[in-house]
Amino acid sequence: MKKIFIAFCIILMSLFFAACQKNKNDNQTESNTTLSLKVGTDPNYKPFNYKENSILTGFDTDLVDAIGKKENIKITWIQTSFDGLIPALKAGKIDMIASAMSATDERRKSVDFTQPYFKSKNLYIKLKTNNEISSKNDLEGKKIGIQLGTLQENAAKKIKNAEIRANKDLNIAILALKNSKIDAIIIDQDAAKGFLAENPELVSFYQENDDSEGFSFAFDKDKQKEALARFNKGIDELKTDGTYDKLLKKYDL
Repeated sequence: MKKIFIAFCIILMSLFFAACQKNKNDNQTESNTTLSLKVGTDPNYKPFNYKENSILTGFDTDLVDAIGKKENIKITWIQTSFDGLIPALKAGKIDMIASAMSATDERRKSVDFTQPYFKSKNLYIKLKTNNEISSKNDLEGKKIGIQLGTLQENAAKKIKNAEIRANKDLNIAILALKNSKIDAIIIDQDAAKGFLAENPELVSFYQENDDSEGFSFAFDKDKQKEALARFNKGIDELKTDGTYDKLLKKYDL
């Protein structure tokens, strides 16, 4: 009887270890499965997403590509205007948004956001020669340029009697400001760095929080849970291994 009992225990232990190994192999297979994602971006938002020598680049672009390599995700970039990104996501034309999009409660009604990967602020800029404007209160009743569909558009709408000039491309707003066709622009502070450096006649005069959790990657609601988990994991890993900090330094963020 003792021998039978020992044999029975050995069989149970063998079955247990076999089940554990199968579960381990299943998990490895799942994590090693290649995902293919069409990622939408607006390449007019330096330093996050822009073109250099006709090649798509930027902080968001490099971050997504680095996560893709680490998490076995094939990335195909799709370029579209910022205000068309969520409609394209809902229509299935893209699987993910990576375009310096701020996570807000309103957007969260239709998309799933990753954890934030960058926090920024709104910056207000004007012509140096415009002495009529020195504070946000001075913008009441003035013409304000913004990029269509951004949080800066929401900020402009809160200014009393402001005349909002929305464009899909911030370069159009910058040109209008330089030609005195508008009085000010509200822009992300980090996107403003390049414009201010290239246009010394412009100057910032006010800064504020943008009322969001920060920039996040977005997926269609409840449709990309595995990809969402991999990107959250990837963000953490890149912050741990130093890749994230290198990208911050590369793009002067």
